[in-house]
Formats: sequence, C-alpha cells, structure tokens
Amino acid sequence: MEKTYDEGRFHLLDGIIYHRTKHTCVMTVVDRSLIDLVLKECHDSPFSGHLSEDRTREKVKTCIWWPMWQKNVAEYCKTCDRCQKANTSTGKSLGNMIKTQEPSRSWEIVHMDWVTGLPPGGNRSYNACLVIVDRFSKTPIFLPCHKDDTAMDTALLIWNRVVSWTGIFTNIISDRDPKFTSALWTNLHQLFGTKLSFSTAYHPQTDGLAERMIQTLEDMVRRFCAYGLEFKYCDVFAHD
Repeated sequence: MEKTYDEGRFHLLDGIIYHRTKHTCVMTVVDRSLIDLVLKECHDSPFSGHLSEDRTREKVKTCIWWPMWQKNVAEYCKTCDRCQKANTSTGKSLGNMIKTQEPSRSWEIVHMDWVTGLPPGGNRSYNACLVIVDRFSKTPIFLPCHKDDTAMDTALLIWNRVVSWTGIFTNIISDRDPKFTSALWTNLHQLFGTKLSFSTAYHPQTDGLAERMIQTLEDMVRRFCAYGLEFKYCDVFAHD
C-alpha cells in the first residue's frame, strides 16, 4: 500500500480492498472505465438529473472510492456539455415580500405553480407540469399534465396523486392562476376546508419555494431534452 494512503481506512475482504469512512464502506476502484461509468450514472442518468457538483459527489461517495475522486467529480461536472449549455442565472428581480405563517407539520402548507410550454412527451403527450412543494419538509412533487387541463382535471389530479397520501392541506400558496380563481376550484377548496393564500399579483417570485423547484425542474428537463426527447416512457416516474 502506498504511503499516501491512510491504512486505517482500508481493509481487505475476499481479495477486494474497501475504503472506510465514518458513514460509508465502499469498494476501492482503479479501473478508469468503471470510474467513468459511475460518474456518468451519478450525474447524467435520468435518476440523477445533471444536478450540482455537491449532489453528484454525495451519490458517488456511496458507490466506490478512488484516489482524488472529489477532484475528478468536480472536473466531470464542470466539463459536462449539457450542464454548461443549460446553466441559467438563479437571481431574481426584487419585489414585495409576503409574510407566510410557518407550518407545524408536513403537508399543512404547500406551494403550487405550473410549468408550461414544455415539448409534448410521454404516452399522453404531456406539455405542462404541476409543481407542489411542502413548505415544512421542502419535499417537491412534480405531476405531468396538460396546459389546457380544466379546474376539475387539476382537482382530480391533486386528489388522486397527492391528497390521497398527504392528507388535506390547510393552506395553499400560489400565484393568481385562473385554475385557482375559477368558481369550481374555489368550491373544491371550501369543501376541503383549505384557505387560499395568493402571492402578490405581477410578483410571482413571492412564491419562492415553488419557483426554485421549477428552476431545478427546468434545468433538468433542459439537459435531457437538449438533443431530443430520449425518455419517452419515463413520465410515470415524474412525481418521484
């Protein structure tokens, strides 16, 4: 073993060298082809989403270890062609802030917004996405939908895919979308016992939690769709 290695962090089992830390114990690898495969899987795959260097590093460290792995992860992410082409500024224009009460449990208060103008995809040619974010846990849910869905379509989507396992929300924060202002949608909220809380008109950035999740979603979609739709049948996993 080279002196550059801390021998206390390595052990041999069945002919395989493992690297140990306080939280992980993974196989040591020197085969460059395997290293490249892990980097690709932890950054490029549909289940990784071309996310940040930090997120990629968190995935890699639970798979394998090799010398200078953190530097290699940084270089891989910084030279990712799709990421460089898709990167956008996350800065927001200044606007009026709204004060929102903080929840005491998960799925008590949620942020909702829509992403529209997406290229049709999936078996049902979805072209929009409803974004729901729990204010307490920051857990996001992405529901593929259609931009011309009616208020009833949206209500049923939320009821069948979200409320059935999260419970009924007590407060919804959203911009002034027609779906929320329609009489049917308002009646459904009254039926659920939900209080509507609208953001300031013309300042959708006040709904910042949903906006940030939308930015992340758009970045991921932009990376995967840069060279055409490659994952036609993955829409069933969108809410994950």
